[in-house]
Amino acid sequence: MGRSSETFSKKEKEKRKQQRKKEKMMRKEERKANSEGGGLDNMMAYVDEFGNISDTPPDPTVKKKDIKAENIEIGIPKREEIEVDPVHQGRVSFFENSKGYGFIKDADDQESYFVHINNCNDQIGEGDKVSFELEKGPKGWVAVKVNLVD
Repeated sequence: MGRSSETFSKKEKEKRKQQRKKEKMMRKEERKANSEGGGLDNMMAYVDEFGNISDTPPDPTVKKKDIKAENIEIGIPKREEIEVDPVHQGRVSFFENSKGYGFIKDADDQESYFVHINNCNDQIGEGDKVSFELEKGPKGWVAVKVNLVD
């Protein structure tokens, strides 16, 4: 007579596995019974005309506003082109000749702009009145085409 291929430890492992499966099913059923889910109706939320979230649906008897599709603007509104004089006037507030850079203070808005000696058409120094144009640089606006003004 042959021996069974199942050993005592295999049988015990199988029993424990079945027991854990039963316990898991019991916990699942218990959670289902105690939950307050209530289905889709409890999960619904509505947004009123002011953007507030509520749990009650909107009143269908309230008059709705008519909005024409032509009046809806999607994206950024177009700006009107403003003619700006590209040449600015200002005074050199700081200039380091040995390093070749400095700053120009705009006469109109008192904004300070970086200037490099390579962007100067004339030799400039601190306190000189200059005219210049602006270009976008890697760290902000930069004065270019700098000329001395008499």
